[in-house]
Amino acid sequence: MNNLWSTTMLPGGKWSGKISGGKLIRFTALESGANVSLLMYNAYDLSERYNMPDTLKAQYTARLTKGNIMMSDNGLAMASFVEDQVGWHDTISGYTSRKATDDKYGTTTYQQMRNEWLRSGEENFTVELIRNGLGVRDLAPAVNLFSKVYCDDNGVMHFGPNHCPQGATVTLRTEMDILLVLSNTPNLLDPSTTYPSVPVRIEIETAPSVDVGSDECVNHRPENRRAFENTWTYQSLLNL
Repeated sequence: MNNLWSTTMLPGGKWSGKISGGKLIRFTALESGANVSLLMYNAYDLSERYNMPDTLKAQYTARLTKGNIMMSDNGLAMASFVEDQVGWHDTISGYTSRKATDDKYGTTTYQQMRNEWLRSGEENFTVELIRNGLGVRDLAPAVNLFSKVYCDDNGVMHFGPNHCPQGATVTLRTEMDILLVLSNTPNLLDPSTTYPSVPVRIEIETAPSVDVGSDECVNHRPENRRAFENTWTYQSLLNL
């Protein structure tokens, strides 16, 4: 497979771009303790986006890992987790705000620190959404790659420490054309009082053709297969 494009997101960095279907997006944590918050939208209809409740209830899970897919609010398979070295990606804790960042790590401003100021997930997402014709109202639940957040028997959420080692990778396969929005900012529940975001490399390659009969993501659950069928129908109609 040929590397079509790559970049490194520095701590506090943000990125957005449209990626066509049939691509592999590999994320690599260049240090331990990475967290990349992710939003996803239909590149042709930005009102359609990743739907956290449907994704989780359809797959009987509160986390995402290899074999899982990200479903849209129209029931389409948007992207699949095809490789995963950490086994758990957080779907429930959200992303940091300006206030949460200031309260935990100390108040910083761009005017005082320029590019060294401590960015929040909410601000990063808002900037990238506006660049793509969206806005604050289009903020939605995010997936936090590389982080583990779980609930105890009382429903209290906990952050899993030491979950992401240096060099860990996770690879998504795009099942349709998407707008991907990323923020390399700390997980909201990370207890560290030192801003812990680390560099993450992103690489895009052409994905092999999907073998429908054996593909783990297609056949993970009947609901997955139906979501793929919805995507295949949608793509066919776009090509008419």
